[in-house]
Order: sequence, then structure tokens, then C-alpha cells
Amino acid sequence: MPKDFLDLEATPERLHALADAGILRPDAYGRALHLAVASPSRPAWRAFLSTTLMALGSLLVLAGVVYFFAFNWAELGRFSKLGLICLGMAGAAVGAWRLGDRPAGQFALLAAAVLVGPLLAVYGQTYQTGADPYELFIGWGLLILPWVALARFTPLWMLQLVLVNTGVILFWGQRMTRFGSYEARLALVLGLLNGFAWATYEHFANQKVSWLQGRWMPRVLSLMTLLPLVTLGILFIVSRHDRSLEAGLSLPLVLGALVAIYALHRHLHGELFLLTMGALSLITLVTTAVGYFLLEVTRADEFTLFILPLVIIGEVGLAVYWLRHESQATGVSEET
Repeated sequence: MPKDFLDLEATPERLHALADAGILRPDAYGRALHLAVASPSRPAWRAFLSTTLMALGSLLVLAGVVYFFAFNWAELGRFSKLGLICLGMAGAAVGAWRLGDRPAGQFALLAAAVLVGPLLAVYGQTYQTGADPYELFIGWGLLILPWVALARFTPLWMLQLVLVNTGVILFWGQRMTRFGSYEARLALVLGLLNGFAWATYEHFANQKVSWLQGRWMPRVLSLMTLLPLVTLGILFIVSRHDRSLEAGLSLPLVLGALVAIYALHRHLHGELFLLTMGALSLITLVTTAVGYFLLEVTRADEFTLFILPLVIIGEVGLAVYWLRHESQATGVSEET
């Protein structure tokens, strides 16, 4: 049995495959299946609830800070506004320093990083600096970059990437409109930027970096990568006369992303979320192309209303069949 197989999660499908192959005896199969689907232990539930409630509490406190300043803006003086935000940010930073790498310390640092944004906004509103909105988000990201680099906390990296995306979008809307077709170029830039972040995460996760072993962030990054590229691909398909080079590049980029997703699925011995997102992206593009052909080329409007639902049903059926096959093949292929 390959060594990598011992590190796989014991899912019911893989246990069933082992039983069919004769590796697990019936009694051992029943015991293993019971352990695989058993409810988490009390310490596991306690840790999950503690982390979840801590995250929700942090978000509620930060929301309360924002609404406090929004409601009392006229009554507070400039020094009161800046002083209260600085006090909250310093308190959160000191709490993160005292608590260390524990979840409470990491969420305290996240709160301090988030409060940097309101501090810059209040400063800009108080002294009328004349800065553009994109400069706020770029400055926000630069100021918290040392915290992000040292914290080893994935939500902080996600905050940093959201700030970068927001800054790029605002900059493009304010500075790049005169170059024409800026929406297509913006979508291409966002897809490449988020794709680079996704590939970087997967690279270091493959290097067994301990704090990058969670799978929620690469899944979010895959959505942030595929959404602008698939949107750009749809625009390329439905545009008859003004197909830009940027839109044309989206289709090979989407194809490359789908190939990378399948390779990653095989490498990780099962990553069905990414595989499902890839299948959904392909279904969207194929359905758009079929609908465009039927409506614009054949001019058969009534026939399109009849045939297009059948195409979607067939695509979804094929996707479900393929995903089930891949789920089973991932468990079977490792023991053979």
C-alpha cells in the first residue's frame, strides 16, 4: 500500500472500496465505517464553537465601532474620533501581542488590522486630505502588511487580498477609463492577480507549511479567480463585433485553470469543491455558446426555448456522473 494512502481521510467511499478489494474484513469494515461517520468529540465541538463565536464576536465589535462613529460623527471632535480609534487599535494590538499565536490573539490582530481602515477614513474626512478612494485601500494594505506577513493567519491574508482587489477596482475605475475597454482589462487583471495568489497558496501548502493546510482559503481564491475570467469568457462569446484581445485570452486562461484544478484534485486525492466549480464554469460557458449559436446564427427562437433546457439538463447530468466517478476513483486508485 502506498505511503501517501495512509494520510488519506477515511471517507465511507474509500472504506467501501477497501472492503470490495478484500483489504478490510467485514467486521473491520463495519468498525471503520462507524468511526468515519461518528460525531466529533466534545473537545472538537468545544474548539469549533469557541473559534466560531470568537470570530463572530470580533466581527460584531468591529461593526459596532463603525456604527458608533457613523451615529456620533457630528458630536465628536477630531481628537475624540482619532483618539478612540487609535485606542481601540492599540488595545487590540497589545492584546494580540500578549495572547500570542492562540486564536484569541490572532483575531485581536485581525481586529487591529481592520481598525486601520476607519482610522485612515476618519483622518481623511477630518483634515480633507483630498486622497482618492483607491489610495485609502492601498495605504491600508501597505500599513498592515508587516502584521499580515508576521501573523501566519489566513484570514489576515484574505483581508489583504480583498484590500488589493478593492484598490485595483477603484484605481481602474478612476484612472483607466480613458483607455477604453477597461472593464475587460480589469476582469483580466483581477483573474490573473487572484490566480497568482491561489497558485502561491497551493505551492506553499504543498511544501507542508503548517498554517496553510486549511482548504477554505484556496476555495475562496478559486472563486475569485474563476468569476472574472468566466464573466470575460461570456462577454467574448456573446460579442459579435467588439471582441477584445483581453476577452479572447479569458478562454485559454479558464481552460488552464480547469486543467490545474483537475491536477490538484488528483494530487490531493480528492478536492471535489474545486472540481465542482470547474464543472460549473464549463457548463456556463458551453450553455452560453449553445444559446448564442441558436439565437444569433440559426435565428430559431422557439427552438432555442425547447432545446436549451435539455442541453442544461444533459450537462448537469454528465457533470454529476463525472463527479461521482471522480469521487470513487480517488479512493480506489490509491489502493491499487
